[in-house]
Amino acid sequence: MTESAGDTNKQPNTSRFSISEALGSPRRLGHEENPYVNALAQFDKAVEYLKLKRGVEEMLRYPKRELSVIFPVEMDTGEIQVFRGYRVHHSTVKGPTKGGIRYAPDVTLDDVRALAMLMTWKCALMNLPYGGAKGGVLVDPKKLSRRELERLTRRYATEISVLIGPDRDIPAPDMGTDSQVMAWIMDTYSMHSGFSVPAVVTGKPVEIGGSLGRTAATGRGVVYTVEEALRLKGADPKGITVSVQGFGNVGSVAAQCCGESGMTVVAVSDSRGGVYRGDGLDLSALNRHKAEAGTVLGFPGADEVTNEELLALKSDVLVAAATGNQITSRNADQVRAGIIAEGANGPTTPEADDILVNRGVFVIPDILCNAGGVTVSYLEWVQDLQSFMWPLEQINRHLRNLIVDAFHSVMGCCTFHGVPNRVAAQMLAIQRISDAILIRGIYP
Repeated sequence: MTESAGDTNKQPNTSRFSISEALGSPRRLGHEENPYVNALAQFDKAVEYLKLKRGVEEMLRYPKRELSVIFPVEMDTGEIQVFRGYRVHHSTVKGPTKGGIRYAPDVTLDDVRALAMLMTWKCALMNLPYGGAKGGVLVDPKKLSRRELERLTRRYATEISVLIGPDRDIPAPDMGTDSQVMAWIMDTYSMHSGFSVPAVVTGKPVEIGGSLGRTAATGRGVVYTVEEALRLKGADPKGITVSVQGFGNVGSVAAQCCGESGMTVVAVSDSRGGVYRGDGLDLSALNRHKAEAGTVLGFPGADEVTNEELLALKSDVLVAAATGNQITSRNADQVRAGIIAEGANGPTTPEADDILVNRGVFVIPDILCNAGGVTVSYLEWVQDLQSFMWPLEQINRHLRNLIVDAFHSVMGCCTFHGVPNRVAAQMLAIQRISDAILIRGIYP
């Protein structure tokens, strides 16, 4: 790697080994399955093209701080269960940290580390005054009653209250959490403070300071990037077919917005499987079916497909809005879509990236494609701090402008440096964080 001109009189670099030993090597789950390994691989690929100071590069490879907590929760039966939770700050250089809280039975510290790093790049790419953070609790929220979920949330919020705050770290919803969970966290923090602090979280209900448009923001942002990609290719949305893996909050909104834009959604899937109809799915009827049945399976007039089969269906656009590591070296050569829009975090592994790039697939990387959520979270935070509300039209206008500007910045970087989309997006983000570090200076 080329070093910056000002980085002279260097000594052998040994800090990486000591930091790695202190953190412990990223846990390898198997081929391509560790998200932190993947995040570091993406980082290393991007910094090959940047002239970063060695110490800055080293600093950005690792989280600034990590909190691991063990806490008890009284269940409805009177039994006491013990849970583990995490909160990780990757960078605080650009401002307070920002990132969601995930409730999942298989969440790991490496998951949270990777997601915090991606949040740093995402916020920097969108020019938001935030660093990246992420949190998680090892729990299946579907197995808890509402009261158990509330007690767990309030105890977890208390445990991580040493880190969070409207000017320090602002959580948001992620997989397994929602606006109600954010409301409980906001209330818990406010009770400890002695007054209401709505800006401590985003993604909360509008009635207590949430923003209009926040729930749909991620899925809407996905479609804004797809529209720009189609415009770049000179394609008319009215002739475009779309497959959506993951019909949750992000995927269902993305599907609806694709339909409103004139595209035809031919396939969708959820955790149980998917449905396909070559001439297009009736999305309104499908949403009603999903609400009643709890799954898209069994939707009348459609053929059933597995999640793996959906990835290989013939369509112009594939929205990957399920979970991480869905497109790997094992199936990347089977993807038939010309555009992949990453609505989820980390749906494509580095090995799969190389295959897709060689095949000429246009990948809209996650830190750009799904940045709508954190962008409107930023707008929510600003509204809370200043005690006023913007109308939905203004929120969506701000969202579109920021997403479109970021999209074209990435395309400009791709053209100038001759690199793939993901590398370009990470280059822009990493360079902005590096610049901020050096402008602030090293204390003391």
